[in-house]
Amino acid sequence: MKHLLLAAGALGLAATPLRAQTTNSGTDKFAQLETLLPTPNEYRTASGAPGHAYWQQRADYNIRVKLDDEKQAITGSEDITYTNLSPDVLTYLWVQLDQNVLDKNSITTATQVAQVQEKMSFQAMDYLMKSDFDGGFKIESVKMKGGKDLPHTINHTMMRIDLPTPLRPKQSVTFSVAWHYNINDQLKISERSGYEYFPEDKNYLYEIAQFYPRMAVYHDAKGWQQKQFLGQGEFTLPFGDYRVSITAPADHVVGATGVLVNPDQVLSAAQRKRLVQAKTATKPVLVVEQPEAVAAERSRAKGTKTWTFAAENVRDFAWCSSRKFIWDALGIKQNGKDVLCMSYYPKEGNPLWGQYSTQVVAHTIKTYSKFTIPYEYPVAISVHGPVGGMEYPMICFNGGRPEKDGTYTAERKYGMISVIIHEVGHNFFPMIINSDERQWTWMDEGLNSFVQFLTEQEWQRDYPSRRGEPKNIVPYMSMDKNLQNSIMTNSESVLQLGNNAYGKPATALNVLRETVMGRQLFDYAFKEYARRWAYKHPEPADFFRTMEDASGVDLDWFWRGWFYGTDHTDLSIEGVKWYTVDSKNPEIENARKREMINAAPKTITQQRNLTDLQKTLVDDKPELKDFYNTYDPTATTDADRARYQKYIQTLSPEQQKRLNNGLQFYEVNLRNLGGLVMPVIVQMTYEDGKQELVNIPAEIWRKNNEVVTKVFITEKPVVAFSLDPYLQTADTDLSNNSFPRKLAPSRFELFQQQQQAVPNPMQMQSSAATPEKKANGTGSTSGTN
Repeated sequence: MKHLLLAAGALGLAATPLRAQTTNSGTDKFAQLETLLPTPNEYRTASGAPGHAYWQQRADYNIRVKLDDEKQAITGSEDITYTNLSPDVLTYLWVQLDQNVLDKNSITTATQVAQVQEKMSFQAMDYLMKSDFDGGFKIESVKMKGGKDLPHTINHTMMRIDLPTPLRPKQSVTFSVAWHYNINDQLKISERSGYEYFPEDKNYLYEIAQFYPRMAVYHDAKGWQQKQFLGQGEFTLPFGDYRVSITAPADHVVGATGVLVNPDQVLSAAQRKRLVQAKTATKPVLVVEQPEAVAAERSRAKGTKTWTFAAENVRDFAWCSSRKFIWDALGIKQNGKDVLCMSYYPKEGNPLWGQYSTQVVAHTIKTYSKFTIPYEYPVAISVHGPVGGMEYPMICFNGGRPEKDGTYTAERKYGMISVIIHEVGHNFFPMIINSDERQWTWMDEGLNSFVQFLTEQEWQRDYPSRRGEPKNIVPYMSMDKNLQNSIMTNSESVLQLGNNAYGKPATALNVLRETVMGRQLFDYAFKEYARRWAYKHPEPADFFRTMEDASGVDLDWFWRGWFYGTDHTDLSIEGVKWYTVDSKNPEIENARKREMINAAPKTITQQRNLTDLQKTLVDDKPELKDFYNTYDPTATTDADRARYQKYIQTLSPEQQKRLNNGLQFYEVNLRNLGGLVMPVIVQMTYEDGKQELVNIPAEIWRKNNEVVTKVFITEKPVVAFSLDPYLQTADTDLSNNSFPRKLAPSRFELFQQQQQAVPNPMQMQSSAATPEKKANGTGSTSGTN
């Protein structure tokens, strides 16, 4: 502790810092982003909103496909009507052939990297042998309406169609494509689409997507998005209306994007009745019950049925088909509109799927609608099959299967709920707020993972969310920078997709909401972004600018640090100096000096001399003593009191009060070791045990990005300072967050070299049940719905 001397004429702390902090340490982390963001124009404004001349193209589809359940193949044909709403004249069109990622000669196969291990699983071998499977599109014809062949060029996953006459603004062209391809075994060749074979009942379950040639996006900011599909960067597509007819074995149940328009032709009377009941039910209604699905598994229909679906204003279409499907449904109201939430799953998914899936779908639609925009599509579907998690308009494919005995771990349960929330949530990002996934994965996965976190927390208090909490991203952000990319990295070049495109942006938005902006400002701005760009094609700048425009918060430093860089948070308290005001009152100050002298530690020499040195020379010769041998510098004299009274008379009443108010002054030295500028959240613990939290905006670092000194003034003595006590900033090293320093606990685990499989808790409880309970069927969980 030191005294802070106050002099008459200069009372209080000076208006300017005592120590100059006017260097930005060679960088400027608060520089504005204008040089990095595109120049605003009539299509995209400086506020982040679509401009008055904003436009986007349209593609409408009439598709006919047939599923071959014997050969696991698809044949199809389509009519595409493409409308040019741009101001440009187009001489050719680009069509995506994403299924060509499974072509034997694909770029993905040619550039995949791997290593041969001395011991390899068959699954790893299947990955290496992927090129043996021929799953690419076989384009049979490309014709103009009327039957004339269209010149076309296939370049891996892209196909250019050369138009016979230029397509001018406001004009449309209709052409047709016919094709076929082989469906991949999803368990061997993991893609976003495929089949699963069930050897027990010799049935197939199909989850089908990217099954048709799809129009690429022609964009005001970058023209045609014709970047090749390599497998990691997903899709960007124009909006349009779809009518899709799917021909499958007659005993199959088919689910798809959109509304089933011919239920009378494909559903039984009982199934149609249940479907109607589900629209007003309070809990899911089984449209196809498990006994029906089990009976269908044993049969093999010789004929086919054609299921026809219609979907309006969507960017894509996907479907599923199997005779194994159980189907349940639950109607909800969302913003006054009816939404039918549904699930399709085999009996192997029960009891998890029958209990949770459709309820999770409904919860997700409601929660996302609250944080973004109202859901406007008529259905929302979750399908269980071989694809672990993939999203399409109104339908998604999800994993999460219990053990064969019907039991499951908590991790499996919450993993299943989370993946359904995540994939259903993709209806909002990017199916409605239609960002370019091929270029910027974070704009759909990151934003979606953030709202997924909010939705999980509203499902169950303290839900074990995998992503969103700042503490969960610490291991990634503290890695070697050579193992990281900035969030603003093209999808195909990202090193760690899950951390970079899902976890880090989701965490960044959570930090924005909870720590930087506050919930009220953030929620308003986030909803405004969703409102502005619903059914449009936003770019990163549109998001950055809207969040600032609608909140009035300058966030350029945040985007620069979290999205354009790879710095991490590591703030440290380097030291604390404690000052109190010298009251000049000799009675008070001399008593304080006496306490400090008495409390001062004795040196080892002084301690030993008390016993070893009985007398000194002065003790033997008193004549050597003078005034100073008896002088007590801490004793108060009349002269001291007189000088104090004279001094007091020179001060105003306010100055006298300032001199004696007993304030404590703490000079806290802070260092930014990680490089990422962040708000400084300081918790002070007083000697009476009470605590106070102070939130300092990140702008404290604007004059010096590395070192700052902050003065805290308190009425009570502080015994400890701590940074980020509630883990809000993803600080990667908590050991330097406290003063005085605290030991940061860590743990290590000892384990046997050979570990036996441990039953999950449900299995252990089941095995402990009495024989009577087992006989009555109450000691285990069955696999029925």
